[in-house]
This record gives sequence, C-alpha cells and structure tokens, in this order.
Amino acid sequence: MSARWARSLLTTYRLAGAAAYPMIGPYVAWRAAKGKEDPARRRERYGFASRERPPGPVVWVHAASIGETSAVMPLIHKLSDEGVAIVLTTGTTTSARMAEERLGKRIIHQYVPLDLKPAVSRFLAHWLPDLAVFAESELWPMTILELGARRVPQVLVNARLSDRSFASWRKRLWLAEALFENLSLVVAQSSVDGDRFSELGARPVHVSGNLKTDTPPPPADDDALAALRQQIGARPTWAAVSTHEGEEVVAAEVHRLLASRHRDLLTIVVPRHPERAAALEAQIRGLGLDVARRSRHDPVTAETDILIGDTIGDMGLYLRLTEIAFVGRSMTAEGGQNPLEPAMLSTAVLTGHGVHNFREAYDQLVRGGGARFVKDREMLAGAVNYLLKNPETRRAMASAGLKTVTALRGSLDRTLRALEPFIQPLFVKARIDSAARRTASR
Repeated sequence: MSARWARSLLTTYRLAGAAAYPMIGPYVAWRAAKGKEDPARRRERYGFASRERPPGPVVWVHAASIGETSAVMPLIHKLSDEGVAIVLTTGTTTSARMAEERLGKRIIHQYVPLDLKPAVSRFLAHWLPDLAVFAESELWPMTILELGARRVPQVLVNARLSDRSFASWRKRLWLAEALFENLSLVVAQSSVDGDRFSELGARPVHVSGNLKTDTPPPPADDDALAALRQQIGARPTWAAVSTHEGEEVVAAEVHRLLASRHRDLLTIVVPRHPERAAALEAQIRGLGLDVARRSRHDPVTAETDILIGDTIGDMGLYLRLTEIAFVGRSMTAEGGQNPLEPAMLSTAVLTGHGVHNFREAYDQLVRGGGARFVKDREMLAGAVNYLLKNPETRRAMASAGLKTVTALRGSLDRTLRALEPFIQPLFVKARIDSAARRTASR
C-alpha cells in the first residue's frame, strides 16, 4: 500500500480517538476498580498534569511497567546528574511505586496519557519536552504523531521487537514506515532487533546491548532478609519467580515430587501478578501443601511448604533466599521474563523454552553455563533435584551466570554515546539556565 494510504489510515486513527475520548471514562474507572489505575490520579491519564513544569530543559522518559522502568533507571541517573529535569511516565501502579521509591526527587512521575489526541496534546502542551525517550517496544501511534508534529526528537532505547510484533508490523510495512520515520533514533538491544527496526523503516539504528545488564541487582530490606533467613534456617530452597498462570501449580507439584528426597524443602513462588495470590493459595492448599504469604507477614515455620512472594518490589529479597531460580512465563506461558536479575544475584537459572522476548539474554547465559532449559514439570523437578544434591554444580552455574552478566555490561555507555547529539545541547542549556537563576536570585 502507498504512503498516502498509510497517512490516511493514521488520520482516521486520530479522528476515531478524538471521537472516543468522551466515552473512555468508564474504561478507566473499570481499571481503577481492578487496582490497575490510581483512583486519585486518574486525571493524569487524560493528560492533566498534577505537577508544575520545572524551568529549563525537560526530557520525557516513558517506561511501560516494572521491567522497562528498571532498565532506564541508570539512564535517568545520568541525565538528572547533568541538571536535566526528567518527567517519567509509566502505565502501571506497581511501576509508579517502584519509580518513586528508587528514583525519588530525580523524577517527576506522571501516569502516561491515553493514546488519544486530546490527552496527548494536553500532556505535551503542559510539559513541553525537549526530548522524548521511550523504552523497549512502547510505540503509540498518536503519541508518535503528536511529537512529530511538534518536532520533538523521539528516541527508542533498549529497543526490542518480539517475533510476533515483528511479523505483525511486516504485514503492515507501509504503516510501520509511516510511524517509524518519526523516530530520530533507535538504540536496539541486539543485532536481531536492530535489523528488524531497520527493515521496518527506522533510521538510524544503533545496537547497544541490553540496558538491564547495567542495572544494579534488585535491592532487599536487610531486616526483612535477616528475619526470613532466621525462619528458614538451614532448609534447602528453590524459587519459581515471575510466574504466570499454570506455572505456580507446576512449582507446587515439583515440590511434592521432591519433598520425599528433600524433607525440609521450601519452595518460594513469586507470581508476576501478585493480585493472583489468593487464588494461588487456594490452588496450592488444594494439593495438600501448607502455604505462607509474604503480604500477610505469615511466618515461615517448619510446616511451611510454599512461601508465596506476593509483595511488590521485593524480587531482590526472594532471590537472596535461594541459589536456584526457575524464571517463568516460559513453560505454560510464552515470551519469558528477565533472567538477568537472578544471574546478578549468583543464582542458577532454569527456564522453559518459550523465552523469545529475552532470546539474546538466555542465549548468552546458556552458552556461558549460567542457565539451563527445562521442557516440562518432570524435567524441572529433575533439574532442581540435581542442583540441590550437587552444590558444586549449583555454585558453578551461579558463578557462570554472574560472569556472563558482567561481560555483557557496557550498554549504558553505548546508549549515552548514541544519544549524545540529542542530550549534550540539553546539558549545556541546563547549566546556562541554572547559572542564570542563581544570578537572578542574588
């Protein structure tokens, strides 16, 4: 199809969004009722700012959820150190809490405006960003078009395209080119991702590696960690983290299979969506297992079989309680979850085969000896059993994983070099504006 047809379709999208805008309230209210929106800040989703714009240059950084937010934190630190104001938008309440806890006064947090012209226009008219930086695969047509109309440079960092997304865009190449031509720069996670963005019309494209390799290990509260370690004592442990529906039951069944061989075994289950914890508890108790939930501050007793880690921002706590971690969304679900955090914390990584969203990271970890694939419940049980019985192998895997992540670092520096033409003028402007304000205040 022609470029003219693509522009016509995008115009239709813009008009349809404007027409739907007055009717979107019930949808946002429904999400708020489900805990997916902050009721006190719903107006931010319509582009109404809850804070004043600070003086000087402003960079808008958008990260959809916890994983993307964690990835861009080192970049935000570098930008804010140079005096540039950062407006960080996220789309989930969990990522909002994590951002405000870990970044504090370095950012102004807002919820991302709905991808509808009135909301996006209102947001941009207030914040007047000098640069827009989006993380990973956040591509919203109206937002891209409105930024393009205002000639605001748009950069996609830590960029990736899943197999499914790439196949979908390729079927609509004319539409991809009409959108991606608005991007000033794409900084891709891997050469595969870089080639995909280039094929879809993005120019220029740089490859930096994964920004998540340059993030620090997830933190843990020292007092909470000490208390749990005291409760667990010398019991053998393993964890199933970032699990999706079906994988928690698999983990519980693995526990039952191994309990006769490891009589004091404790299994730690950390669901990707903690709001599912009550249903998971009922399922696991139905298997005859004793369950403790972290959100209730249940003690881990000698009778506890499964500890459900249903609290936000505590992945570092749970991973420090074990040396073996199965990373979910890979066995009963597809796509995978980030294996780099377990590897950073010297944990032997196990995963199912459905990890195409994190293919590069897993390829590197498996090649380096820090991760292993398991096909099903029985193979997972066999791998956990082997690693529990063979501490030398377990620690060798953990050491290899940490070594692999260390070797992969450097993405932040490569990303900053690629961004230099866009951020250096802002750094200079920030210093000039700061000096002018100091002079005026004397």
